[in-house]
Amino acid sequence: MSVQPSQAQQALRVKVPAGTTAGAAVAEAGLPSKGPDAVVVVRDAEGALRDLAWAPEADVEVEAVAADTEEGRSVIRHSAAHVLAQAVQNLFPDAKLGIGPPIKDGFYYDFDVDRPFTPEDLQALEKRMKQILKSGQKFARRRLESVEAAKQELAGEPYKLELVDLKSDVDTSEVMEVGGGELTVYDNIDRHGEVVWGDLCRGPHVPHTRFIPAFKLMRVAAAYWRGNQNNQQLQRIYGTAWESKEKLEEHLELLAEAERRDHRRLGAELDLFSFPEEIGSGLPVFHPKGGIIRRELEDYSRKRHEQAGYEFVNTPHVTKDTLFKTSGHLDWYRDGMFPAMHLDEERDANGELRKPGVDYYLKPMNCPFHNLIFRSRGRSYRELPLRLFEFGSVYRYEKSGVVHGLTRVRGMTQDDAHIYCTPDQLQDELKSLLGFVLDLLRDYGLDDFYLELSTRNEEKYVGDDESWEVATEALRTAAEESGLELVPDPGGAAFYGPKISVQAKDALGRSWQMSTIQVDYHLPELFNLEYTAPDGSKQRPIKIHRALFGSIERFFGVLTEHYAGAFPAWLAPVQAVGIPIADEHVEHLQQVAESLRAKGIRVDIDTSDDRMQKKIRTHTTQKVPFLLLAGGKDVEAGAVSFRFRDGTQINGVPVDTAVDALVDWVRRRENASPTAENFQAGTA
Repeated sequence: MSVQPSQAQQALRVKVPAGTTAGAAVAEAGLPSKGPDAVVVVRDAEGALRDLAWAPEADVEVEAVAADTEEGRSVIRHSAAHVLAQAVQNLFPDAKLGIGPPIKDGFYYDFDVDRPFTPEDLQALEKRMKQILKSGQKFARRRLESVEAAKQELAGEPYKLELVDLKSDVDTSEVMEVGGGELTVYDNIDRHGEVVWGDLCRGPHVPHTRFIPAFKLMRVAAAYWRGNQNNQQLQRIYGTAWESKEKLEEHLELLAEAERRDHRRLGAELDLFSFPEEIGSGLPVFHPKGGIIRRELEDYSRKRHEQAGYEFVNTPHVTKDTLFKTSGHLDWYRDGMFPAMHLDEERDANGELRKPGVDYYLKPMNCPFHNLIFRSRGRSYRELPLRLFEFGSVYRYEKSGVVHGLTRVRGMTQDDAHIYCTPDQLQDELKSLLGFVLDLLRDYGLDDFYLELSTRNEEKYVGDDESWEVATEALRTAAEESGLELVPDPGGAAFYGPKISVQAKDALGRSWQMSTIQVDYHLPELFNLEYTAPDGSKQRPIKIHRALFGSIERFFGVLTEHYAGAFPAWLAPVQAVGIPIADEHVEHLQQVAESLRAKGIRVDIDTSDDRMQKKIRTHTTQKVPFLLLAGGKDVEAGAVSFRFRDGTQINGVPVDTAVDALVDWVRRRENASPTAENFQAGTA
């Protein structure tokens, strides 16, 4: 379905004469002032967003920004955050203000209050916010003449005072209060022209509160001031705001569907995995059904890697600290590692040290180990590219606040590959590798991608400029040749090399980082890796790091939500269940099950005392792809009837035909959920 741009998006450019407000120029141009495509701000010639009340000193052409664009929504959300803060201070006069930025799909504001906000408080705040919106208060920008004037005006707001002192040193990507070399306040002015509230802010904002047509407060969370756990803990209220009530309803329904698909919930309901408190945070265990899915994921990946010329290796979970000292991980990544285990120390009977101990670390990544495998003997150019692959378990000390189900864990298994190649092989290897990654992700049912190119963090990198430039351009070329959208990620690279990450969209349109590909000139240097070139000289290989799933755990979680737990038949832990109408039909279904098991199908027979309809509901709820029903007519005809997850049915299919069709569906690795319509051809 194609989406037509709004009128404001089509008529982007507007001339604003000197001394005229941008709003007047927008109105003169006939652009919308109401509805989802209303113009809320403009972008000036330097790319800065400006309020519609802005009046340039010279004629200028600006770009109109509509409410139904991402930037327009961001302005609406930041304005809604101000309305929330006003409502909080109306109802809780002693509340002190933190910050209130727009975020993806919403906004938040932090407050220092005497007690946590309750659900009843949120209801009261929503009611007060609606009153403020209906009153049509204007947002008016006012420049403060000096830091001293700002401090005098904000004397009762200690957190704002701290921001005034920091000024442009704060992270202005999130903190909307300061920046741009000046200090400004936005006053909320009622219909009588009276200032009823104000907030330190750099803006911009919508012209007045009626430009915020739809919002909802979502939840409350604790948050440390400026993200530092040594600072005061504040109360953070999250909300969302949109350009129309319809878009708000769409968003809320999307959130409800995401809740229904939450892999943590489905993991418990479908008996796939759990997180026992006795083991610890971020350390999942997989139950038998989850183990089947995980095995299928891994087995198919191994098969494809074998076909692509990878060689399988295995490395231990722990190592002496010298390995990570050599690789640089202890310098650059120590905070993400579990603490050291000091082992092998020996003392004599008097307690005197006889043999010093050694620090061992749980490994946070596999790549240094693979370097040792490469270095274990001499290598010839004829062996390159050498592709080493491992399902390697790694451990990372994620803070408890960010651990989240399977998608953010402390113990994970990475499908890690490291490719060692010559400079002449680099470009072809990257192109082939990216194609391999995308094809394999498609095989698992993900097919909507874009790429992200992470370039050097100028404050956190090793190696020389030339190597970084060559590596970055090689990745950029491979990405562009893929034909996918390429999004820049400045400063997002690892310390040793640039990265392409594959961002995959799931069934709800959410983006997940999947595979990563990194080019590394640095670690081969640190480990003194060499191969013998055709002329007999010793040369340094280039190393490519590649994780396809990222981790098995995270990929499992993403697929669980993508399929809402209704895994494709080839991945489903139970692929078919036989449901007899009466006890005398069990033997017939047992024969069918034996035929299916002989061909590798995972099949059960429900011989419980439940009525047939309850059995159907039970196994449909458990998202079994094929239910095989049998009654007297089926037994007499040597047939079974198929019942599918969507409630459709195919009756009276001869057993041999039914077995062949089901086996063929599984072996083809169909990712669609079987229905009477799409399965019919195989049973004809």
